[in-house]
Amino acid sequence: MSGTTGRVDAVIARMRRLDAALPARDGVAVFNRVYLAVTETVDRRIDAGEFRDPLAAVTLDVRFAERYLDAVGTAARGGRPPACWRPLFQFRRHPGVRPLQFALCGINAHIGHDLALAVVDVCRALGCEPVDVEDEFDRVGDLLVSLEERIREDLMPGPGLLRIADPLTHLLGSWSLERARDAGWAAARALWALRPLPDVARDFTERLDAVVGFAGRMLLTPLPD
Repeated sequence: MSGTTGRVDAVIARMRRLDAALPARDGVAVFNRVYLAVTETVDRRIDAGEFRDPLAAVTLDVRFAERYLDAVGTAARGGRPPACWRPLFQFRRHPGVRPLQFALCGINAHIGHDLALAVVDVCRALGCEPVDVEDEFDRVGDLLVSLEERIREDLMPGPGLLRIADPLTHLLGSWSLERARDAGWAAARALWALRPLPDVARDFTERLDAVVGFAGRMLLTPLPD
């Protein structure tokens, strides 16, 4: 397992380089800091023996992170990343978008789209079924949900700015990481079941990408000061 563990270190190193290179207010940098903290925490818990199947947990962690890093690399080369990531790259420097919006947009793309595909990647790599990695999926998902509250606390504007009719309050109430995680698991199971129908699976993946991208675009609605 040492080679796969080394790949965890490699993706963490790539995220740390991004953190050092990007301006703090850049939308990708905001999400990257959140995701780096999550990945480091998952890595520590794997090392502490908190996952039933360490190989599955490490493989999921790596395949999941690589999809985000691939999107960053594609955008940096002037390419066209998946639709779910495009809003974050397009609006990353918009002065009317708050840091919390950037963080949630990235989480939405990663959980809503990338996680389902990463589960399929893991099952192909390890020759197993989604049910065999459900425990690892749930543990990673539980960690993300537990961190969501801290993310909101760290990036939320002062309480005086949050009124029931405030646009940011409305946006935050319209999206749930837990619901996105549940949808991601359902999408992973559907994609696995669609393996005998590659055309249908490809169409399903494209539609999933587009829907998650639409939600991300709404999360980045510019707000007045």
